Amino acid sequence: MRRRWFLAGAGLLGLAPTGVQAQAARPEPRGTGDLGIVIERATGSLLVVETTGRRMLARIEGLGDLSHAAAKFSSCERYAYVFGRDGGLTKVDLLEQRIAARVIQAGNSIGGALSDDGALLAASNYTPGGVKVFDPRDLRLLVDIPAIGANGKQSKVVGLVDLPGRRFICALYDCAEIWILDFSRSASPEITKFVDVGLLPYDGNVTGDARHYLAGLFGEDGFTHIDLWSDKPKVARVFHGYNAGRDRQAVYKMPHLEGWGQNGSMLVVPAAGQHEVLMLDLAAMKETGRIPTHGQPVFCIARPDGREVWINFAHPLNDTVQILDTYLGRIVHSFAPGPSVLHLEFTPKGNEVWISVRDVNRVDVFDVRTRTKIAEIPAKSPSGIMFTSRAHRLRS
Repeated sequence: MRRRWFLAGAGLLGLAPTGVQAQAARPEPRGTGDLGIVIERATGSLLVVETTGRRMLARIEGLGDLSHAAAKFSSCERYAYVFGRDGGLTKVDLLEQRIAARVIQAGNSIGGALSDDGALLAASNYTPGGVKVFDPRDLRLLVDIPAIGANGKQSKVVGLVDLPGRRFICALYDCAEIWILDFSRSASPEITKFVDVGLLPYDGNVTGDARHYLAGLFGEDGFTHIDLWSDKPKVARVFHGYNAGRDRQAVYKMPHLEGWGQNGSMLVVPAAGQHEVLMLDLAAMKETGRIPTHGQPVFCIARPDGREVWINFAHPLNDTVQILDTYLGRIVHSFAPGPSVLHLEFTPKGNEVWISVRDVNRVDVFDVRTRTKIAEIPAKSPSGIMFTSRAHRLRS
């Protein structure tokens, strides 16, 4: 007993074993739940940011063309997988703040998704089209799936998201098809193909319960819907002909369905070529209203509790953000952060929103309750803002 007390005392006097000294010299461990990235589109770089301190931790360069970049996060929140316009797929270690792996996997990539078990990383490609599936540990190619439709055309792939059960769903832009890629039984997917889904599906997303997949159509007015809970899923149309009797305006930037506004059974989506958003009752699968907006909406991002949807707009009216109250069913606030507002992202519990203002090279942080700016973070032509909390939600 005396010997034990002596050794403990020696440790307190600085006579601890070498291993203890080495452990004390290690960097302070940290979690990943308050981390995220900001894409710097003009310089092929990204910022690793921390929401707790509202600050940049590091700038990582060498990610190629990020003019339309997207990212997914590993379930441990340590790694970001960044998909670039040059076809680059980059694995970024957020803790060590470095590129862990990088491959050029296509000529032009539009995004991707991680399977629910984290074992498969899928990339959707514009050029040459198709979907490629990788091992997220080392970016080794596992499966190459050409997107050739019933019309014989090779297609761009858009709206790729993951579904429960090692599955993905995506839309074929040039072939008017939607595919489900099922990896639950083997390393080669079983593919379920839905044809004649509508002309030029430009994006797609799934609701938070993984039940409803909707793809926006650019070649005609409307959206395509598939109920994924059905024993025999089939294609249906919603918002069909929403531009009837009106001229569609020139579309300077395609709307995005990422982060769409969902409040229970109500969904808010951007209308292509119009200054308005569309309201959909998911239970009845019917349009319930249209709300005029400042410009052509690009992103309709829901606050995590669903009460508000924050909307940004296409050029030339892209200096403004509007807030839609989903309970009241109307726009309740408008403000102008600055020229070229490209994206916004809520912190996990929705107390703050980060807004990229490209043409003044900064990210603005707003208090959501007071709607006042509380911080600025310098960034080079910032666009996409993505936090690690995305790793744990179904929709993109």
